[in-house]
Amino acid sequence: MRSLLERCASWLGERFELEDSVLAVLRHPVPRELERPIGWWYVIGSATLAIFVIQVVTGVGLAMTYVPAPNSAYDSLQFISHDATLGSIVRGMHYFGSGAMVVLVLAHMTQVYLFGAFKFPREANWLTGSLLLLATLAMAFTGQLLRWDQDAFWSIVVAAEQAARAPVIGDWLARLVVAGSNVGGATLTRFYATHVFLIPAAIFGLIGMHLYLVVKRGISEPPVAGEPVEPRTYRARYTEILRRGIPFWPDAAWRDALVATLAVVAVVVLAAAIGAPALGKPPDPTNVLADPRPDWYFLGYFAVLALIPPATESLVIVGLPLFAFVFLFLVPLLWPDGERHWSRRPAAVAAVALPFVAYAALTVAGLQSPWVPQLEGAALPSAATHGLSGTAAHGADLFVTKSCWACHQIEGSGGRRGPDLTHVASRLSRDQLTQRVATGGGGMPAYAGSVTPIELDDLVTYLATRK
Repeated sequence: MRSLLERCASWLGERFELEDSVLAVLRHPVPRELERPIGWWYVIGSATLAIFVIQVVTGVGLAMTYVPAPNSAYDSLQFISHDATLGSIVRGMHYFGSGAMVVLVLAHMTQVYLFGAFKFPREANWLTGSLLLLATLAMAFTGQLLRWDQDAFWSIVVAAEQAARAPVIGDWLARLVVAGSNVGGATLTRFYATHVFLIPAAIFGLIGMHLYLVVKRGISEPPVAGEPVEPRTYRARYTEILRRGIPFWPDAAWRDALVATLAVVAVVVLAAAIGAPALGKPPDPTNVLADPRPDWYFLGYFAVLALIPPATESLVIVGLPLFAFVFLFLVPLLWPDGERHWSRRPAAVAAVALPFVAYAALTVAGLQSPWVPQLEGAALPSAATHGLSGTAAHGADLFVTKSCWACHQIEGSGGRRGPDLTHVASRLSRDQLTQRVATGGGGMPAYAGSVTPIELDDLVTYLATRK
C-alpha cells in the first residue's frame, strides 16, 4: 500500500509539476525562531483559513436546501434544523464557525499588530488582512439576516437607518441596503446574493493575495526589543535570518496543522453538542417592540447604539466605523519602521487593551440589555396604577403609549435606559417634571411636539404621584 501511494504521489507530482509549485511554496524558509514556544503565536492565521474552509463547505450544504424567499426562508431553516439529515449539525457548524472566524481574524490581527509584523516590507500584508477583517464582519452580518426571523428583519431596518445617516449618499445607501423602499423579497434576495456570491468571491481573492504576500515577503521574525526595523538594511538582515532558517513544511507547519485541527474539532463538537441556534419568531413588521438582538460578536456595537444620547447618534454611527476603517489602513503607512517589540510600544498595547476592555464591557451590557423592557407586553404593574383615577389614570396610560415605559422603570416594569421613575416625585417638583418631559435633556428627547398640552398635564399628574 505504501509503495502504491508513493507511485501515485510520484505520478501526480511529475504530471502537475508539484515539486516546483506547491511543494516549493510549502517548503519556503521561515525564521528558525519559530521552533521556539513563541512560534505558537504564528498559527492563528492557519486556523482562520481552516475555519473558512469549513464555512465554505457547510455554506454549500445549507444553500442546497435554503430557499431565499420571504415566504419560505424561515420554514426552510426550520426544516434544516429539525428534519434534514445532519441539518442541525451542519447549520450549527456554520453558526459556530462564523463566531470562530470573527474571533480568529481579530486575534490574528492583534498578534500581527503587537508583534509589529505590519512594518516594512509587509505593509501590503496588513492592508489585505484589514480587508479580510471587514469582509469577515460583512459575512457574519449578512449571514444573520438570512435567518429571516424577527431579529433579522429588524436588524435590516436598523442597518438601513444607519446607512441613511451617511452625508450626501445616505438615502442612496439605505435604498441599496433594502433593495428598494421597504424590506421585502428583494431585500432577502440581495442579502443572499451578497452572502453567497459577492463577499466569498472577494474573500477568495484576498486570501490568495494575502498568502502570496506572506510567501513572497516571508514570515516576520519574532520581535526583539532594541532591534528596530530600518528599511535600508532590513532586507539584507532578513536574508541572513533565512539562511539559517528552517523549511515551513514540515518543521514549522506541524503547529499550524495541530491548531487548525483543534479549531475545526471545537466547531464540530459545539455543533454536535448544542446544535443549530434557535430561530426567533417569524418576522412581523407591525411589532415595533421586537427588541432585535444581533449575534454575540456584534452586541458591543449594539450596546453603543442603544446607550448613546440621541443627539450624538449620527456622529457615532458615521464617525466610529469611519475612524476604525481609517485607523486600520493608516497603521502601516504611519509607522512603517521603528521598534517592533510590544514592550517598546506602550501606545500600541494601549490601542489594543483599551478597546478590548471597553468592547467586553459593552458586550456584557448588550447581553443584559438594561435599556429594554423586562416584561412581556407594554403595561405597568397594578402596584403602579392602584387607586388612580381621572387625569392620573390617563397619565399612566400615556406613560406606556408615548413610549416612556420603554426607557424608564416604575415598580420594576419598563426599560432601564433612563432613570428609574418609581419615586421621581420625591426628586423633582411638578414644574421640573413638566419642563423635563417637554424639553428633554440628558439624552432624553423633547416630547413637547409629541403630546398635547392636556396630555402633558395628565402625564405629569401621574408622575407627581410617584413619591
